[in-house]
This record gives sequence, C-alpha cells and structure tokens, in this order.
Amino acid sequence: MSDDNVQWQYQDLDVGGLEPPEPMVLIMEALDLLQPGQRLRVLIDREPHPLYRVLERNGYAHSISTRPDYRFELLIWDPQQAGLSA
Repeated sequence: MSDDNVQWQYQDLDVGGLEPPEPMVLIMEALDLLQPGQRLRVLIDREPHPLYRVLERNGYAHSISTRPDYRFELLIWDPQQAGLSA
C-alpha cells in the first residue's frame, strides 16, 4: 500500500535547544514507542545528519523540511507499517 493512502497519526517531539547527543537519544526512545500508522514529527534546531544513517540502518524512512522559523521539521516512520492502522 502506498504511503499516500495512509491516514497517519503524528507523535510530536520538540528537541530544540538540546545539545548532542540528547536529541538523538530522545528521538530513538520515541521511535521505540511508535505504534503502527504513526509517524514521529520532530522539531529540531539543526539538520541531524548523523541521525540519517542510524534511521536507515534501522529501516526507518524520513523526510525533512525547513520551517519559516528556520527550524527543521523531521518526519520519521516505519515504511513496513504504512498499511497498518492502530
């Protein structure tokens, strides 16, 4: 099933103002709690380049965008769960 057909629920996590490695630790902890059909939406002050490799190794998909306030909005999800709902 395509991601476009999924009604995602979002779990929000704001790690702005935290110094490394705290944002990565909190993000990985939050990912452990995601349920099928949920995405993690992370607000972060800098683009988390080291996190991308960790996400890919663990099978997560992600997308990132810059907000008008110059923060980054990172969406993370498990593509294997795309067709399932909670």
